[in-house]
Amino acid sequence: MQSPANSEVKKFGTFLGVFLPSLLTVLGLILFLRFGWVLGNLGLGLTLVAVILAHSITFITGLSASSIATNMDMGAGGAYFLVSRSLGIETGGAIGVAFYISRTLSLTFYAFGFVEAVLLFWPASWGPIPPYAPPLITAAVILIVSGLAIKSAELVLKIQFPMLILVGIAFCALIWGVFSHELHMPEWQPTYRSEPGGFWVVFAVFFPGVTGFMAGMAMSGDLKDPATSIPRGTIGSILVSTLIYMLVPTLLSITVLVSATQMADPEFGIQSWTKVALFGGILIYPAVLGAILSAAFSSVLSGPRGLQSLANDGLAPKIFAKTSKTGEPTVATWVTAAIALVAVALGDLNTVARFVTVLFLTLYVVINLVAAIEKFVAEPSYRPRINVPWQLSLGGALLGLIVIYYISPTALLLAVGLEAGCYIYFRRKLLEQQWGDVNAGFWMQIARFALLRMNNRMISSRNWRPLILVFVKDIPSRIELVKLAAAFGQNKGVLSIARLISSKDKKTIENVHLLQPQMNQALKPYRLEAFCEIDIVDSLHEGILSISKGHGIAGLKTNTIMFGWSGIKESNVNQLKIIRDLGVSGKNIILAKFNDHEAWKEKNHKRIHIWWGGRQTNGDLLLILAYMLKLNEEWKRAEILIQAAVDTPEDQLLLQRGIQYSIKKSRIPATVTVHQKGDSGFRALLKEKSGNADIVFLGLKHTEIGEEESHTEILEEMGQVAQTVIFVQNNSMKDALPVLLR
Repeated sequence: MQSPANSEVKKFGTFLGVFLPSLLTVLGLILFLRFGWVLGNLGLGLTLVAVILAHSITFITGLSASSIATNMDMGAGGAYFLVSRSLGIETGGAIGVAFYISRTLSLTFYAFGFVEAVLLFWPASWGPIPPYAPPLITAAVILIVSGLAIKSAELVLKIQFPMLILVGIAFCALIWGVFSHELHMPEWQPTYRSEPGGFWVVFAVFFPGVTGFMAGMAMSGDLKDPATSIPRGTIGSILVSTLIYMLVPTLLSITVLVSATQMADPEFGIQSWTKVALFGGILIYPAVLGAILSAAFSSVLSGPRGLQSLANDGLAPKIFAKTSKTGEPTVATWVTAAIALVAVALGDLNTVARFVTVLFLTLYVVINLVAAIEKFVAEPSYRPRINVPWQLSLGGALLGLIVIYYISPTALLLAVGLEAGCYIYFRRKLLEQQWGDVNAGFWMQIARFALLRMNNRMISSRNWRPLILVFVKDIPSRIELVKLAAAFGQNKGVLSIARLISSKDKKTIENVHLLQPQMNQALKPYRLEAFCEIDIVDSLHEGILSISKGHGIAGLKTNTIMFGWSGIKESNVNQLKIIRDLGVSGKNIILAKFNDHEAWKEKNHKRIHIWWGGRQTNGDLLLILAYMLKLNEEWKRAEILIQAAVDTPEDQLLLQRGIQYSIKKSRIPATVTVHQKGDSGFRALLKEKSGNADIVFLGLKHTEIGEEESHTEILEEMGQVAQTVIFVQNNSMKDALPVLLR
């Protein structure tokens, strides 16, 4: 659990918090110490294929992760937070463990690389390097890096800026060295001079070099604005690194200063750079050491934060969530360092690289699956600022699985086994989760399974959908009302249509079994899907109340009742009485008045107006209904205009800012205009500003006893202003809808 001091911990922006650690993790060990080896074995052609394949996986995963991140208020934990808040805490925990292990092994991986670079300076006069020296120095590097990370994340991140300058200088030195000497045609064909295992073995060693974008994402809990910084920093670092990884092998393949045979030698390593660059190794060695050290810092910052998030959610011992006065996860960092020290026993850099590759790829597969599922299921709350087609995310997941399989089917089984084991373990702990399940003979069994699962789970605000009940006597004559109700659900909610039959109507009751099929048949020409039902009642008023209050089953309880405005005043007065009683029972109310009966035949509606009152918390429901309406084909080109009326210029400015802030948090595109009422009053202003709207949303205030007739007259007047006017009363989502809109 975080300490109070954490509220004062410095937050980082896009460049320092995401882009810089991500890019420097990529432009490090593999690029300087192993990229020549990759090129010497694969040739330029397959090297570029490896680069494109690896970056395609990371780019798609980066898009998927960014999409999820822009749909929620990101907390600490990076990838774990994304998965756990989408697929549930058990699945998130399984992925969180894999992420944590991969980042911890990355620390060992980069420490090995740093030592390999340092040992190049081993004096010949000291004799051969003793076998115990590399692991001892690696252990020392892990401890030093971990100690600095515990001291201050801000210090570690600021150290990375001069590292970036050193790397930039190294690239310039390489380019100068290549073009200041003779050039030759590159060797395109693979030779596998030192690696008979083939393309996938080489790819497994190369792939960890492009996994750095997760380092920036892992800092999500330390960012000022994660929803902005994560996509910008992540995608930016991937694009820049892709260009560099395409450029470097091309340069090395055309220079006469090194040959493919030399580069294929595992011992040649950094000489692929030093023999080509301007001034030899003078400008290269500082960049190599700095970049690798920077990548190690990124790993030791991100890994412990993943473990800290697991602990905060009860998936790991609470002691791992303990932080220092500067907000650093002290215990989690030392535990990470200890595991990284144990991993030194795995042997060498290439061996650790294969472990890291498989773990990262399984993580990427799940992130892409999460994005694909979120987009495909399309909860009303899923409104990311970055929209990624579910097919692209699914393709990224499949691509990751294929690559893991070709690298090592055994490793794939082990990785899946690890994550499945973690899932089962967390599942048995019976932790509360936030993602509900989806949902005669075979289909009845599936429906039963889904409903039982929903009944045993808490339905959170992010799962909210319009579950609408509409009362109609005859579907064809009220098709406008039915189509509007279906549009609010936008194939994501559930629409029920009820026809009430008086218990005194004996003739109709005799043929009641024919009425429901007739209702279903009446919907077919309009391609509408709804649950139709016939209810026999003693009185209209009591019938509507009793049916509405108990309508639905398990997690699919009706939350919204929809009525059409009648042309008969007495009917409208009675309807307001029913609405008052329904409001007490916690049902949302939608009251629709249609003035132009041909308007709903139009294909391209242009204007959706919302009048924001703000007094009875109807605004949130108005906004989400307008958003759901806009998802329909006929309304997708319509612009949402939010309007409000105030008395003074001071109120005008204050309300304008408040609504704009709500719109920004909701990620629903809309224009906001706040007017002064003037002498003519609100109704005149409403008619003036919304007379040309296709649909107008207004709040519906609660009608007190005795106000029914006067309120009916007011609604009749206000309901004349546009083609369609919708009155909305929010009675059940006062607390949850603001969460849904975030």
